[in-house]
Amino acid sequence: MSSQCPFAIDPMVGDLDGETARLRAQGPLTTIDLLGVPAWTVTDHAIARQLTTDTRLVKDINAWKLYTDGVVTDQWPLIGMVDVDRSMFNVDGAEHRRLRLKTAQALAPRRLEELRPSIERLTAELLDDLEAAGADGTPVDLKAVFAYPLPMRVVGDLMGVAREDHAQLLDWYKKFFSVMTPQDERLRVIGDLDVYFTDQVRRKIANPGDDLTSAFVVADAEGGEPLTEEEAIGNIKALVAAGHETTVSLIVNTVRALLNEPEQLAKVLAGDVEWKQVIEESLRWDGPVSHLLMRFATEDITVGDTVIAKGDGVVMSYRAIGRDTAVHGDTADEFDVTRPTANRHLAFGYGPHICPGAALSRLEAAIALPALFARFPNLRLAVPDSELGNLPVLTQNDLAALPIILN
Repeated sequence: MSSQCPFAIDPMVGDLDGETARLRAQGPLTTIDLLGVPAWTVTDHAIARQLTTDTRLVKDINAWKLYTDGVVTDQWPLIGMVDVDRSMFNVDGAEHRRLRLKTAQALAPRRLEELRPSIERLTAELLDDLEAAGADGTPVDLKAVFAYPLPMRVVGDLMGVAREDHAQLLDWYKKFFSVMTPQDERLRVIGDLDVYFTDQVRRKIANPGDDLTSAFVVADAEGGEPLTEEEAIGNIKALVAAGHETTVSLIVNTVRALLNEPEQLAKVLAGDVEWKQVIEESLRWDGPVSHLLMRFATEDITVGDTVIAKGDGVVMSYRAIGRDTAVHGDTADEFDVTRPTANRHLAFGYGPHICPGAALSRLEAAIALPALFARFPNLRLAVPDSELGNLPVLTQNDLAALPIILN
């Protein structure tokens, strides 16, 4: 690891724009401090593409020297994001492809189109709830009433997770991701999630249904042999977490950006700019993931004048990467729905580990956002934008709430 003093990532996320700018000023590949643990991070688009396809960087935590030397233990607040059950998210090569296969099949374009009617129906139901909550000009939290329940219901239905369990899962995930959660409590939450999803998988083994969890645990002509219990548990735990968190932030951040740019919103509502373009620019400019943990070097890797030593950990700072002026020009820090390079972002990752749910997240946003503004064309913020703030979550770009007035 470089002797350069690591750039400390703010665990309270008090000034995300400022942190992103300062992090980019550190250089394209720099050292950061993750709650007391040093790592490399990438802020450059081209280097990110290079390293996310470099087979010398792996997801196996046993390649991380700080972990194998006992420096990083289960007392590190972020350990639950890198020391996880075996799944497609922490293996590479042929094993990664095997563990990813059934998810890729379930989220293929044809399968996604089959989900469209149910997403449209859920969207309409939640817009009714939003209208009821915001009647007579009452401020309402768009995140709590609309942006959270939609992707949670979609991924829950996809995975076969009962809706009556969603509130409990939300509580667990909030505690898991928050840096304010005491570590002993976070470890209990990790245990609770493990018990919950173990039970979920075992029930599907005993009584398979028409859902992705069942597909993980049964053999079929299309997907081959079933996954092991551990592999199925690892996949479902990660998919439910990532499958709702990213889309919640995508919807909330896009609405916030548009409400702060009325001229751009007018172009969108007039049909001069497609919603697809809006979504891609939102992903580039204010994407759901700030810092993605973590890959580990299996040998020395030279990048320009920098050497990532064998055993070092590497983070991708995707929000900073999205502001790369070499790709997006001098206005990279501005939200612009007409930006010609909007779709040249890495918000969902790149290479073999690109987010398997990216197309589903885009589909949900492409249904939810136009429906929201069609129902409430006079939607506006209920508080000044300066009063909005993120939850104390280091890795996700997670707005605490988005209070709005409907009409």
